[in-house]
Amino acid sequence: MNDLARQKDSSIQPAGKETLGDWWFRTRNRILTSPAFQRWAVRFPVASWVARHRAAKVFELVAGFVYSQVLYTCVTLKLFERLADGPQTVDELAPFLELTPERARRLLDAAVSLKLLERRPNGRYGLGIYGAPLLANPSVAHMVEHHAMLYRDLADPVGLLRGDPTTSELSRYWSYSGRGPGDQSTPQQVAAYSALMASSMSLIAEDILDAYDFGRHRKHIDLAGGEGAFVEAASRTQGLASTLFDLPAVAERARARFSRAGLEGRVTAVGGDLFKGPVPTGFDLATLVRVVHDHDDAQALRILEAARGVLAPGGVLLIAEPMSDTRGAEAMADAYFGFYLYAMAQGRARSPAELDAMARKAGFARTRLVRTRRPMLTRLLVAET
Repeated sequence: MNDLARQKDSSIQPAGKETLGDWWFRTRNRILTSPAFQRWAVRFPVASWVARHRAAKVFELVAGFVYSQVLYTCVTLKLFERLADGPQTVDELAPFLELTPERARRLLDAAVSLKLLERRPNGRYGLGIYGAPLLANPSVAHMVEHHAMLYRDLADPVGLLRGDPTTSELSRYWSYSGRGPGDQSTPQQVAAYSALMASSMSLIAEDILDAYDFGRHRKHIDLAGGEGAFVEAASRTQGLASTLFDLPAVAERARARFSRAGLEGRVTAVGGDLFKGPVPTGFDLATLVRVVHDHDDAQALRILEAARGVLAPGGVLLIAEPMSDTRGAEAMADAYFGFYLYAMAQGRARSPAELDAMARKAGFARTRLVRTRRPMLTRLLVAET
């Protein structure tokens, strides 16, 4: 049996008799919440270090929204681009930022504390170790700007959870995604989200292409491939004969992209609907890049069934997306993507074991994980027929 299939979803446990583990956690929490223990912990050397570390982590949870808004402000005001050619003083930056020197300094000092900027000699500010990479990865800045919608939706998180998520701003923005078959969107209507997805694809495409040997395949189809950023990257580095399949309006944008890139004749964009069909067949490799987690379970299964249908005997499907149960990135899947996808009104991050079970139900024989360089951004599950 596949190792992934042996994994159990520990998040769902039937109610029953208290276990030894329950007793331990209850005892631990009683001790940690004891005022006497807390007074002792701050005085005892080893315990005081642990206490300070945990207190700092808790405070980061409280202050995290403010930190994200400092980053958002820097990106929106093009501060990093302004400092690309070298450090500048507050008096030089304030007019560019359209702020008074006092308010500009407040922003700059906040950015320094987050290592987005650094203080330089003679009262100047320059790019920091976290600010500089944003210049090399403009897609990250685009995502930061996009998150303004998520921040507005989360202004009342209790209301979002108790209310109707389909009324959220993110839900309206991603209204095309999984709303059922027969989408009649125009190229203009899909332009904003298609451009965003393409912009944010660069790092992910690089990790996928480094992790898996595409050279072993001849015919590739990228399902729900957007306006073609991944197909373009695969074509340039792997020389594959690739087909992109997406909604007609999106496929039209992909064709324009391929034409601008000089890829006509090497790659093809086909418009259609994964839920209604028909979908081209006869491929030995199919990819779903950041697609499955955007859909609820019933639709996700239909997508995997459609992917199985496009493959010739012996074909392979690659599922590339962030996944839950990713060591060191648990909060990314369950906190960030948990709330982002909820605000989008559909989808969830799934564990490799869940995707394995779903792929088998869709007709795949086995799955295996392939290591990627940045698993918090994307993991890669290979499903074999």
